[in-house]
Amino acid sequence: MHLQHVNYIYGMGTSQECPALCDINLEIRDGEFIGLVGHSGSGKSTLIQLLNGLERVSSGEIYFNGQDIYDPDYSLKELRGKVGLVFQYPEHQLFETSVIADVEFGPKNLGLDQLDVELRSFQALKQVGIGDDLLDVSPLALSGGQKRRVAIAGVLAMEPEILILDEPMAGLDPAGRDEILELLAGIHREKQITIILVSHSMDDVAKYADRILVMNAGQIVLDGTPRQVFQYEDELRQIGLDVPQSTALLHRLSKETEGLRTDGITVQESVDAILDWIQE
Repeated sequence: MHLQHVNYIYGMGTSQECPALCDINLEIRDGEFIGLVGHSGSGKSTLIQLLNGLERVSSGEIYFNGQDIYDPDYSLKELRGKVGLVFQYPEHQLFETSVIADVEFGPKNLGLDQLDVELRSFQALKQVGIGDDLLDVSPLALSGGQKRRVAIAGVLAMEPEILILDEPMAGLDPAGRDEILELLAGIHREKQITIILVSHSMDDVAKYADRILVMNAGQIVLDGTPRQVFQYEDELRQIGLDVPQSTALLHRLSKETEGLRTDGITVQESVDAILDWIQE
């Protein structure tokens, strides 16, 4: 997917005009696991809704698989099947009387025959760890973590090429957060689909993402691997963001210690860097 000179203005043509995205140029490559970070109001939610076709750019172009998604002959319905979006608190999207009916809703809307709908839905539920014993249960009777899994399965059943998740761990306890993150990592490994994870947790994106996009004031201000991005600790803090705790510790120690590597982004890497320094 390519974005070229994309701008988005809220209230365009009114006295309440407010720029939300400014000259975004971005290439999203197949199979990436992207962490999209930025403080509230930085433009993250607007950007992902443009990718899914829920919002339309004020100016600029978006191409998916080489096709202009704003071409009059292009099907936005098809785009939304290929670019799946899981909103924050996705359990609020659950409305059917049973788990299986909820997951089947998306593929049915794609116009698939019933056999394909059922096959995709069963496979998606299996991927997210929801067993056959819960198929006929009301989604409202599930735990918070199970509801998230069912909501994700509903998007996976459409077999998207890009899966976008807007703060999917919000409101979950630490165990539930870890379960959802490991689930996403497993889906990424097995399906090789592109995942875009919107998150406020730098530790999460450091552990799971292979590329991080940092947004501020409607622009992408940093774009690189976690190791590259988190070297800009001062710049990140200036726009209201942190670095992973282990990285922050290394940076703090390095100010008083010569020769200590500061590129560790996980706890284990930071421990290794400190042990290497001690041994030297």
